[in-house]
Amino acid sequence: MENEKQTEEKSLNFIEQIVEKDLAEGVNNGRIQTRFPPEPNGYLHIGHVKAICMDFGIAEKYHGVCNLRFDDTNPAKEDTEYVETIERDIRWLGFKWGQIFYASDYFEQLYDLAIRFIKEGKAYVDEQTAEQIAEQKGTPTEPGVASPYRDRPIEENLRLFEAMQRGEIEEGKMVLRAKIDMANPNMHFRDPIMYRIITSHPHHRTGRRWNVYPMYDFAHGQSDYFEGVTHSICTLEFEVHRPLYDYFLDQITGANFAGLSPYGPDYRPKQREFNRLNITYTVMSKRKMLQLVKEGLVAGWDDPRMPTVCGLRRRGYTPSAIRTFMDKIGYTKVEGMIDQGLLEHTIREDLKETAPRVCAIFDPVKLVITNYPENPEKPEILVAENIDGHPELGTREMQFGKELWIERGDFLEEADNKFYRLSPGGREVRLKASYIIQATGCEKDENGNITNVYATYDPDSKSGTEGGNRKTKATINWVECHSALYAEVRLYDRLFAVENPSAEEGDFRELLNPESLKVVTAKVEGSLRSELHEPVLVDGIEQENHYQLLKQGYFVVDPDTTAEKLVLNRTCSLKDNYLK
Repeated sequence: MENEKQTEEKSLNFIEQIVEKDLAEGVNNGRIQTRFPPEPNGYLHIGHVKAICMDFGIAEKYHGVCNLRFDDTNPAKEDTEYVETIERDIRWLGFKWGQIFYASDYFEQLYDLAIRFIKEGKAYVDEQTAEQIAEQKGTPTEPGVASPYRDRPIEENLRLFEAMQRGEIEEGKMVLRAKIDMANPNMHFRDPIMYRIITSHPHHRTGRRWNVYPMYDFAHGQSDYFEGVTHSICTLEFEVHRPLYDYFLDQITGANFAGLSPYGPDYRPKQREFNRLNITYTVMSKRKMLQLVKEGLVAGWDDPRMPTVCGLRRRGYTPSAIRTFMDKIGYTKVEGMIDQGLLEHTIREDLKETAPRVCAIFDPVKLVITNYPENPEKPEILVAENIDGHPELGTREMQFGKELWIERGDFLEEADNKFYRLSPGGREVRLKASYIIQATGCEKDENGNITNVYATYDPDSKSGTEGGNRKTKATINWVECHSALYAEVRLYDRLFAVENPSAEEGDFRELLNPESLKVVTAKVEGSLRSELHEPVLVDGIEQENHYQLLKQGYFVVDPDTTAEKLVLNRTCSLKDNYLK
């Protein structure tokens, strides 16, 4: 029993260990509250999903709550479009938040705190340019230089800050800085900016109510505090910000400020950091992704080659596969690079158990079965299992007939003994889930290209019948000509041609993989005709339909599908090189 307990403890990641220690010690009265705080200035990507799984996962595992809070402190970059797509992505991933908050909910309280800072001599208005402030910050080994405005009288700082808020000061002309320590070895303590002026863009929620907006470092910890967050979990790049997070909390926590929080004077959020997600053959920079979209190098934020959540969804990745992937890579304090092959392996393992199998012919040539009835009274319908060996997963109907499409590579006019598929000379080949045939010859055009392959079939060899047990050395796929659907098939590959594009010198756009998308037309069996109708909705979320196109790979139906045209995206190939 003791060994089982030790094994369970070892399986906990270090964040879970911190949480369990806090619970054991009664920190924050045993309450667990996390938050996922995206800035609504773009689309979520798979790096955000790692944080989502952590924030929501901790709350779920320890019977707490995870809220969604939009860090909307920069109206120049934010929009309700991003708010809506972030909510949609989180719901699609299968997570449910407790409440929705916005940093803008606290603008009044944050402004009042800034006024308090000024009155206590802890903040001042600086008129220097951004370049001058950066130059005066110094270096990690050399102290910074104090601003000439650092010792302004309190009354003047109050007057100027209020004028900033009234819109009387031009954008970029003044900022409010915390007065801390210009010689601190942590450069984030060298009088960080608390507020800047933004008058050029209205806020997506508050409109023109505010002309000054808080910076992340001033707004984030206080927002955690106002909401009652117990564990503020973020990625490692914020580790150096943690002392400043704690400094600002020091100014507003304790008995003297108990009225700011309903959780009492002993309550205090704690920030903890884990490693970011970096994946080979892609970029995680929102700025670089925006360039790709704006310059038309990809088809949008939901391009299936993009690492965005909506891109992964359109590529055919499932929520369960993405969450399994996060479990596999884990959470540590060490940055690293994850092989994209692991992500592909995870979705392949997921779809292997769930995706129905269908036939699709990518390079078709017509097969004519010469001894099949010319005009049967009604088409012959064969029944095949969606996944061979799993009748519980259902069946599909396949129309059979005299003329079929087969892959051009499945026939050779002259073949040696190592070629087991169709070739004249008496070799038997089974058509998938149907009959055994023998090729008798072919027809060519004036250029020598094969246009028709001719064969005979054994009517007593039908799969699933007593005579259908006869074994052959090869089975080939087929699609009946008259019931076949024409499908546009998009064959996606990795977006970049190099393993770590972010580490390469020069223009990252020159590293794009020119073979990342190929478009072909395929003949697909008619069982997919239902895909041309309205999509299925579950809880208001459109459901993706996944298939394994036999011998081709795993595919998903694309939203571009219309009543006239089926569009399929390749999620991944059948071959898995990751484990090798």
